[in-house]
Amino acid sequence: MRAHPSLVTSNGDYAAGLARAFGGALLFGLPLLMTMEMWALGFYAHPLRMLIFLVVNFVILVGLSRFGGFERTANLFEDVLDALAAMAVAVFASALILAILGIMTPDMKLDEIVGKVAIQSVPCSFGAMLARKQLGGGASDADAIQAERSAGYAGQLFLMAAGALFLAFNLSPTEEMLLIEVMMSPWQTLLLVILSILMLDAFVYGVGFPGQEERLGEVHRASHFLRYTIAGYGIAILVSLYVLWTFGRTDGAELSQIAFTTAVLAFPAAIGAAIARLVV
Repeated sequence: MRAHPSLVTSNGDYAAGLARAFGGALLFGLPLLMTMEMWALGFYAHPLRMLIFLVVNFVILVGLSRFGGFERTANLFEDVLDALAAMAVAVFASALILAILGIMTPDMKLDEIVGKVAIQSVPCSFGAMLARKQLGGGASDADAIQAERSAGYAGQLFLMAAGALFLAFNLSPTEEMLLIEVMMSPWQTLLLVILSILMLDAFVYGVGFPGQEERLGEVHRASHFLRYTIAGYGIAILVSLYVLWTFGRTDGAELSQIAFTTAVLAFPAAIGAAIARLVV
C-alpha cells in the first residue's frame, strides 16, 4: 500500500494508468517504430554505449515521474517504481509493434531482438511516462508547475535536458543529420546557432505557454537570458554531442565535422528544451 494516503489508487485506477501509458508509448514512439534507421540502429549500436544510454534514460524517467508520471507519486521510491512501470510498458509496446510489422521475427538472433526492442523503448518510455498529462489522466498544469517550482532552478534545467534528449534522440539516428551538415556552409551553421538561441529565448521567455518562467520585475532580463536561454542552449549542445557519441556519429570524424553536426542537432534539441515544460 502507498505510504501517502492521498495518493492511494485502486487496482482499476492503476490498470487505467497502464492503459494510458500504452497509448502514450504508441503516441510518442510510433514514428520511430516505423523508421528504417531505427530498425538497424539496435543491431549495430555499441552495446556499452547503449547500456549507458538506457541508464541515462531511466534516470530521466525517474525525474519526469515527479513532474508528470502516469500516476501520482509521493517519494523517490514511488518515482522509481513509476519509471520501471513506464519502461515495462515501453518494452511491451515496442516488441508488440515490431512483431506485428514484421520487423522483428523469430528467426533473428537474440542480441538483435534485444537491441531493436531496447532502442525503440526509449521514445516509447517517454510517452508512457507522460501519458497522464497528454491523454487526460487527471494531471493538471498546476500540479506540474508546482512540482517544477518546488524543484527550483535545477528542476527547470532538468526538464530542459529531458526535452532536448527526446527531440535529439528522435533525429540523431537519421542520415539527414549528416546530409544537412554537409550541405550547410559555415555561415549558415552560425545563423542556425543564432536562430536556435533566439527561438529558445522566445519560447522560454516571450511566448505565453503554460508553466513558462514568469516575468519577475526584480529579475533583470540579461540575468534571465544567461540563466535560462544560454544555459538551455548549453544543455542542448551537450545533449546533442552525447547522443551523437552514443550512436557512433562522432567516431572517426574530424573536430570541425563534429562541431557542425552538433550545431545542426542542437537546433531541434533547443526547441525540445524550450517546450519541455509545455509537454510535461
